[in-house]
Amino acid sequence: MPEHEVIDTRDAYLAAIDELAQGTGPIGIDAERASGFTYSQRAYLIQIYRRGSGTFLFDPPRIGDFTELNDVIAGEEWILHAASQDLACLREVGLDPTRIFDTELAARLLGLPRVGLGTVVEELLGIHLAKEHSAANWSTRPLPESWLVYAALDVELLPDLRDSMVDLLIESDKTEIADQEFAAVLAKEAKPARAEPWRRLSGLHSVRGQRNLAVARELWVARDTLAQELDVSPGRLVPDASLVSAARVLPTSRTALAELREFNGRASRTELDRWWRAIQQGLASADLPSVKANGDALPPPRAWADRNPEADLRFKAARAALTAISEERQVPLENLLTPDHLRRVSWQPPEPADPETIGDALALLGARTWQIEATAQLIADAFVDVHQTSSVPSDPVS
Repeated sequence: MPEHEVIDTRDAYLAAIDELAQGTGPIGIDAERASGFTYSQRAYLIQIYRRGSGTFLFDPPRIGDFTELNDVIAGEEWILHAASQDLACLREVGLDPTRIFDTELAARLLGLPRVGLGTVVEELLGIHLAKEHSAANWSTRPLPESWLVYAALDVELLPDLRDSMVDLLIESDKTEIADQEFAAVLAKEAKPARAEPWRRLSGLHSVRGQRNLAVARELWVARDTLAQELDVSPGRLVPDASLVSAARVLPTSRTALAELREFNGRASRTELDRWWRAIQQGLASADLPSVKANGDALPPPRAWADRNPEADLRFKAARAALTAISEERQVPLENLLTPDHLRRVSWQPPEPADPETIGDALALLGARTWQIEATAQLIADAFVDVHQTSSVPSDPVS
């Protein structure tokens, strides 16, 4: 008889809710997906631990909707590690917290050198937590006992870890910062679907010409459609490199496609007609994509010196100033201020570029109050220094 039972019936689910209601304190919660194996990002196992109640392992595909459980625990604080990775799949089944404590985010704010759950638990609690099943295919049924042991430990240690971190946050005067960050994670809206998701094909930069890009697009759409139908990760059908290779070569016949050595993958030959139709559609399409992607993406900073030298100087000066305060506060630079926020105000600063207008610009981008208070003045000062330095005329040659 396995030690860990997976709750996969409604009666057992309702009984677990009653037990969780009798517990005390915050809710340790985690979800396991099958990323890299399935197309969907749904949860295939949800683990919950609460002091006084115990550990519960739920089978979401079998249970379906978790609204009754959410009604009981939504008002409690939920402890998650890297909450942004799990909130979407939890909300998909009706689990939506109102307060969270994110142990991964807290570890970053505390300046811990490594923030994976295993290393944080070992450093703060002195317990070795093996992570050998983190990349497993959790859509597997039945789930092996060793996987269930791993999954249970992921949540059973969260309340103790949270308590330890609360003390450290108080000692380092970072409680308010953490509260703002946790609230921001909860409030963050899902990213809208990309207008041209096919442009994320790895290696697409090597495809030249609109016709070739049209073929790449149609191949991506064909693969994505099949992946959704089968609920299989697209790359497991045909890898990106194969689609890109076919788009570069533009095979002139089904046979030529079959003979293309670089076009491989487990569905590359069994679905050959599908891929050939996609190539034909791309070759015949009147809707040719632009060579460059649409959107508001900025050029990579390495290109700024040539494309916008003043922005390049602003960015480098501001980044140096923020790096210094990041080290002083023992907060990683990317948590002190989202890198894209700094790039955007450096590329096109507000007029005039003073602490107030820069703070307003950062707020519009989504920066938290504590981030603005810590960085707006430094950024403004760096911009002024760059402007004054670049405006000083050079000494005349004597």
